[in-house]
Amino acid sequence: MARRPSCPATDARAHVVAAHPEQGWQLLCDGTIVFDDTGELRPDGLAVPPHRVHRVPGGHPAVAA
Repeated sequence: MARRPSCPATDARAHVVAAHPEQGWQLLCDGTIVFDDTGELRPDGLAVPPHRVHRVPGGHPAVAA
């Protein structure tokens, strides 16, 4: 998918062009689909797994990839 002129440069944050919170995803202007679980599907076909946060004893979050 070609980058749209209204989308910022690659070093800036892309903005949401379509949101479907009832389905748990958003489409960014650069063609990336971002899921509520923090996973992503990128326009080049790369799949980014979700970044899950787990609680450890004591209530502190521990990030697990």
